[in-house]
Amino acid sequence: MGRRDDVRLLPVDALSPHAGQPRRHFDEAALEELTQSIAARGMIQPIIVRSRHGGYEIVAGERRWRAAQRARLAEVPVVVRDYDDSETLQIALLENIQRQDLNAIEEGRAYQRLADEFGHKQDEIARTVHKSRSHIANLLRLLDLPEPVQDRVVDGSLSMGHARALLGAADVEQLAERVVTQGLSVRDTEKLVRAAKGRARPGQPPARRAATDDPADPHADVAALEQQLADMLGVPVTIALSDAGGTLTLSYATLDQLDMLCQRLSGEGI
Repeated sequence: MGRRDDVRLLPVDALSPHAGQPRRHFDEAALEELTQSIAARGMIQPIIVRSRHGGYEIVAGERRWRAAQRARLAEVPVVVRDYDDSETLQIALLENIQRQDLNAIEEGRAYQRLADEFGHKQDEIARTVHKSRSHIANLLRLLDLPEPVQDRVVDGSLSMGHARALLGAADVEQLAERVVTQGLSVRDTEKLVRAAKGRARPGQPPARRAATDDPADPHADVAALEQQLADMLGVPVTIALSDAGGTLTLSYATLDQLDMLCQRLSGEGI
């Protein structure tokens, strides 16, 4: 694959968004903040593009390009690289993941595209984006939810933890509405789904009450918190409680995963 890493200036209107960009939702407040920063200081980080149909298609940096348009910049700094379609999607996906710019549905849909269009297996995707295979599988499962429920994850009214709890539930759209309306936590959502499943099988004895349902138990929310952190970081998380406090363990399988964790924990971008 050829690569030209020289930074050049191109007219803003010579660039166009990547049609397969994983990110679909742009936070208005964050975009306006970036616009003001670019208007005051200019664009420091160049946009990655590739030559496409007589122009340049954005591979990474669409949010910066949108902000540059708002700031009325005539030109923007770019780096032109020769990426094919699969590489373009992977780079766009990696940039958004490492910046934590994707919601769970957008991320899952991007993984599904890598699988459907380019034949990537889950373990290959996991290595590419430096996440655990279970994280990839969990996000792909969210795509089984009805479209209206997925939309609630996209707009932020439901978290990934809420969505995971709703998987497999009957009347999932009604349950999702109740979760949002009542502002239920992930743990409360899990209880709601268990109760709904119990009502759906009246001929069976009620499920045994889990020990973690006891609000007085200090260990009650540990499993839920482990899953929440694992969903956010993309690696297995273990929490061990003790009288002196406890330990939080993050497990990584590759040096790339370790590098990704360091970037996230330090708040650095790419």
